[in-house]
Amino acid sequence: MSAHAHDHDHDHEHGEGCAVPVFDNRELIVREDILARAKELAQLITTSEEVELYQKSEKLIQSHDKVQGLITTIKKKQKELVAFQNTFKNPSMVEKIEGEIDAIQDELDNIPIVQQFQQSQVDVNYLLQSIVSVIRDTVAEKLDVEAAKPAEAPEECD
Repeated sequence: MSAHAHDHDHDHEHGEGCAVPVFDNRELIVREDILARAKELAQLITTSEEVELYQKSEKLIQSHDKVQGLITTIKKKQKELVAFQNTFKNPSMVEKIEGEIDAIQDELDNIPIVQQFQQSQVDVNYLLQSIVSVIRDTVAEKLDVEAAKPAEAPEECD
């Protein structure tokens, strides 16, 4: 067993003014100011045009009888498909039902309100991915800049 292998936590002393900071995992996971800002950002995102259009499209789809009927039919066909795959082991029926599901899905996908809803999903995902990219790139840039600066060690650590 090496001299550094141990199961308890303590601060390692390296001389005056040179203690290595020790973080509790809960502090790293839950920094209240960061979480508060994230919640503010999330609230702001929900007021975006992309999210508002998504919500409107979703409500229209939920109240659209033809769309709901097609969705219900697809779900029924999917259950039939599973039964013919697993229980009855009937490949020809599986193929037939897959074709029926594809045809219904095509019909569903060609309804303008469904296309609008699908596009709004893409737009919201793009918005979220863009925000994550900006955060990631900004943090990475900050880390690169700080890593490029020579670290100044306190004299006590020599």
